[in-house]
Amino acid sequence: MSATTVTDEATGRTIDAGGIPTHYHDLGSGDPVLLLHGSGPGVSAWANWRLTIPALAQQYRVIAPDIVGFGHTERPADIHYSLATWIDHTWALLDALELERVSVVGNSLGGRIALGMASQHPERLDRLVLMGVPGVGMTPTEGLRALREYEPSLENMRRLLLDCFAVDPTIITDDLVRIRHEASVAPGAFEAYRDMFFSPRHAGSQLAIEADEVVTITTPTLLVHGREDKVVPVEVAWNMVRLLPDADLAVFARCGHWTQIERPDDFSEIVRRFLARPAAIRS
Repeated sequence: MSATTVTDEATGRTIDAGGIPTHYHDLGSGDPVLLLHGSGPGVSAWANWRLTIPALAQQYRVIAPDIVGFGHTERPADIHYSLATWIDHTWALLDALELERVSVVGNSLGGRIALGMASQHPERLDRLVLMGVPGVGMTPTEGLRALREYEPSLENMRRLLLDCFAVDPTIITDDLVRIRHEASVAPGAFEAYRDMFFSPRHAGSQLAIEADEVVTITTPTLLVHGREDKVVPVEVAWNMVRLLPDADLAVFARCGHWTQIERPDDFSEIVRRFLARPAAIRS
């Protein structure tokens, strides 16, 4: 497949991943890089990675799925959302695409899924990039509470994006607010979101990770964090880089929870450099 310019969310495809019709973007050629989005209301692969996909697709085959429960991927009526569900769904997607080994770039929830994958099958992962990822020392923040308490409306979405995600308010455009709001009220979307984070066995309570697990993750890792992140404090990234056996940390100033959107060129460049390093340098 050849490198392609992403024009909009309609460039996506659908594949059966473990019995779940899964929407995903697949662009570029070269070594495969899997992009896993976060868990905010109205999120999708396109919303999270629209600026990153074309930048990385110049050198890599970039696969960016809508994780089950989000975006245009089907939401099975009987599904129980959990970290294990999301990890299993991601492995099923890679199997459906016949990809034995990939690098993973994970944003927030997507990074926590990537850590779980690295614990289960490190032989299938080449490198990890973890951006704004919850980890050791994570405690509830005002930003995280605001995400989980979101009630759909245009004004609530605007306030959420301004207060929790961006340092520079000019990136919160009317179009962005509208797109995220419409996605948050798509059929079944808000119900799934409530089920994930407010049900008696909600998935959000399973996202913690202990130091004993982190120190076993040997996959070469790049942590990227916004210094002004209000959802996952930058101190969490410092904890993780001290524990992970093979990890670098890049902290971006004047940046919140959306490094890939607030500093897109810098983010894509540092990820490209990390993915391109010969393995021997990090051994």
